[in-house]
Amino acid sequence: MEALRQIDSWDAAHAAAAAVRPGGVVARHGDNGHVFRWASITKPATALAVMVAVEEGVVDLDEPAGPEGSTVRHLLAHASGLPFHDGPPIAATGTRRIYSNQGFDVLSAHVAAAAEMPFDRYLAEAVFGPLAMEAELRGSAGSEGHGTLEDAARLAHELLRPTLVAPETHAEMTAVSFPGLAGVLPDYGRFDPLDWGLGVEIKDAKEGHWSGTLTSPRTFGHFGGSGTFLWVDPERDLALVVLTDREFGEWSKTAWPALSDAVVQELEQ
Repeated sequence: MEALRQIDSWDAAHAAAAAVRPGGVVARHGDNGHVFRWASITKPATALAVMVAVEEGVVDLDEPAGPEGSTVRHLLAHASGLPFHDGPPIAATGTRRIYSNQGFDVLSAHVAAAAEMPFDRYLAEAVFGPLAMEAELRGSAGSEGHGTLEDAARLAHELLRPTLVAPETHAEMTAVSFPGLAGVLPDYGRFDPLDWGLGVEIKDAKEGHWSGTLTSPRTFGHFGGSGTFLWVDPERDLALVVLTDREFGEWSKTAWPALSDAVVQELEQ
């Protein structure tokens, strides 16, 4: 796929990309074997493990977790009121969409306690292992996933065509949770509403979105501060995953949408 060659001009020491359809990877480019830090695209993997825990009865989405009034669902949807980093809540639960790495650390600790095993092991047994991934969690459940392009492509395919959870569970994960909440998308600014599912951002009507102009409003996914992103467009039956080791910056806001649009165009010619 010619479009994927755009990553060669991104001035990253390592970069890799894959386009994924229901049948698997349809195109890849870059260093398929390099182990990248996924940064915040770790969150969809963590969320998927939590949804497995929900189906297994380890936790319930609406049980208390985190600050007063918060639940597992609030933590997954960045609606608990916790700030980005460590600290007390900065808003009442369910009133604002506050993107929170701390929330995912609290969430993973909650699941670990309920499962009676470290969360990195739970994630490995619930998601990485069943999907034949060699990825690892090396710290925070919100930002320290590490793996290859092949690993990330397997995650993208799972989010496109779920096998680990029931279709109803997947639909709940990828639908807007706590509709109408305003908030700030990191490095992009304030949106009202800032729609989010359970561990994934939902594009909806956002203008200037990092997934480009051609992905549908139902597109969901995540981007990461290490220059990574993963989006899934259920209307186009297409996912795109990109891993780099170049820190997110202004370059990303131009390069990522351009690549996404070029991939869609090339596949739908």
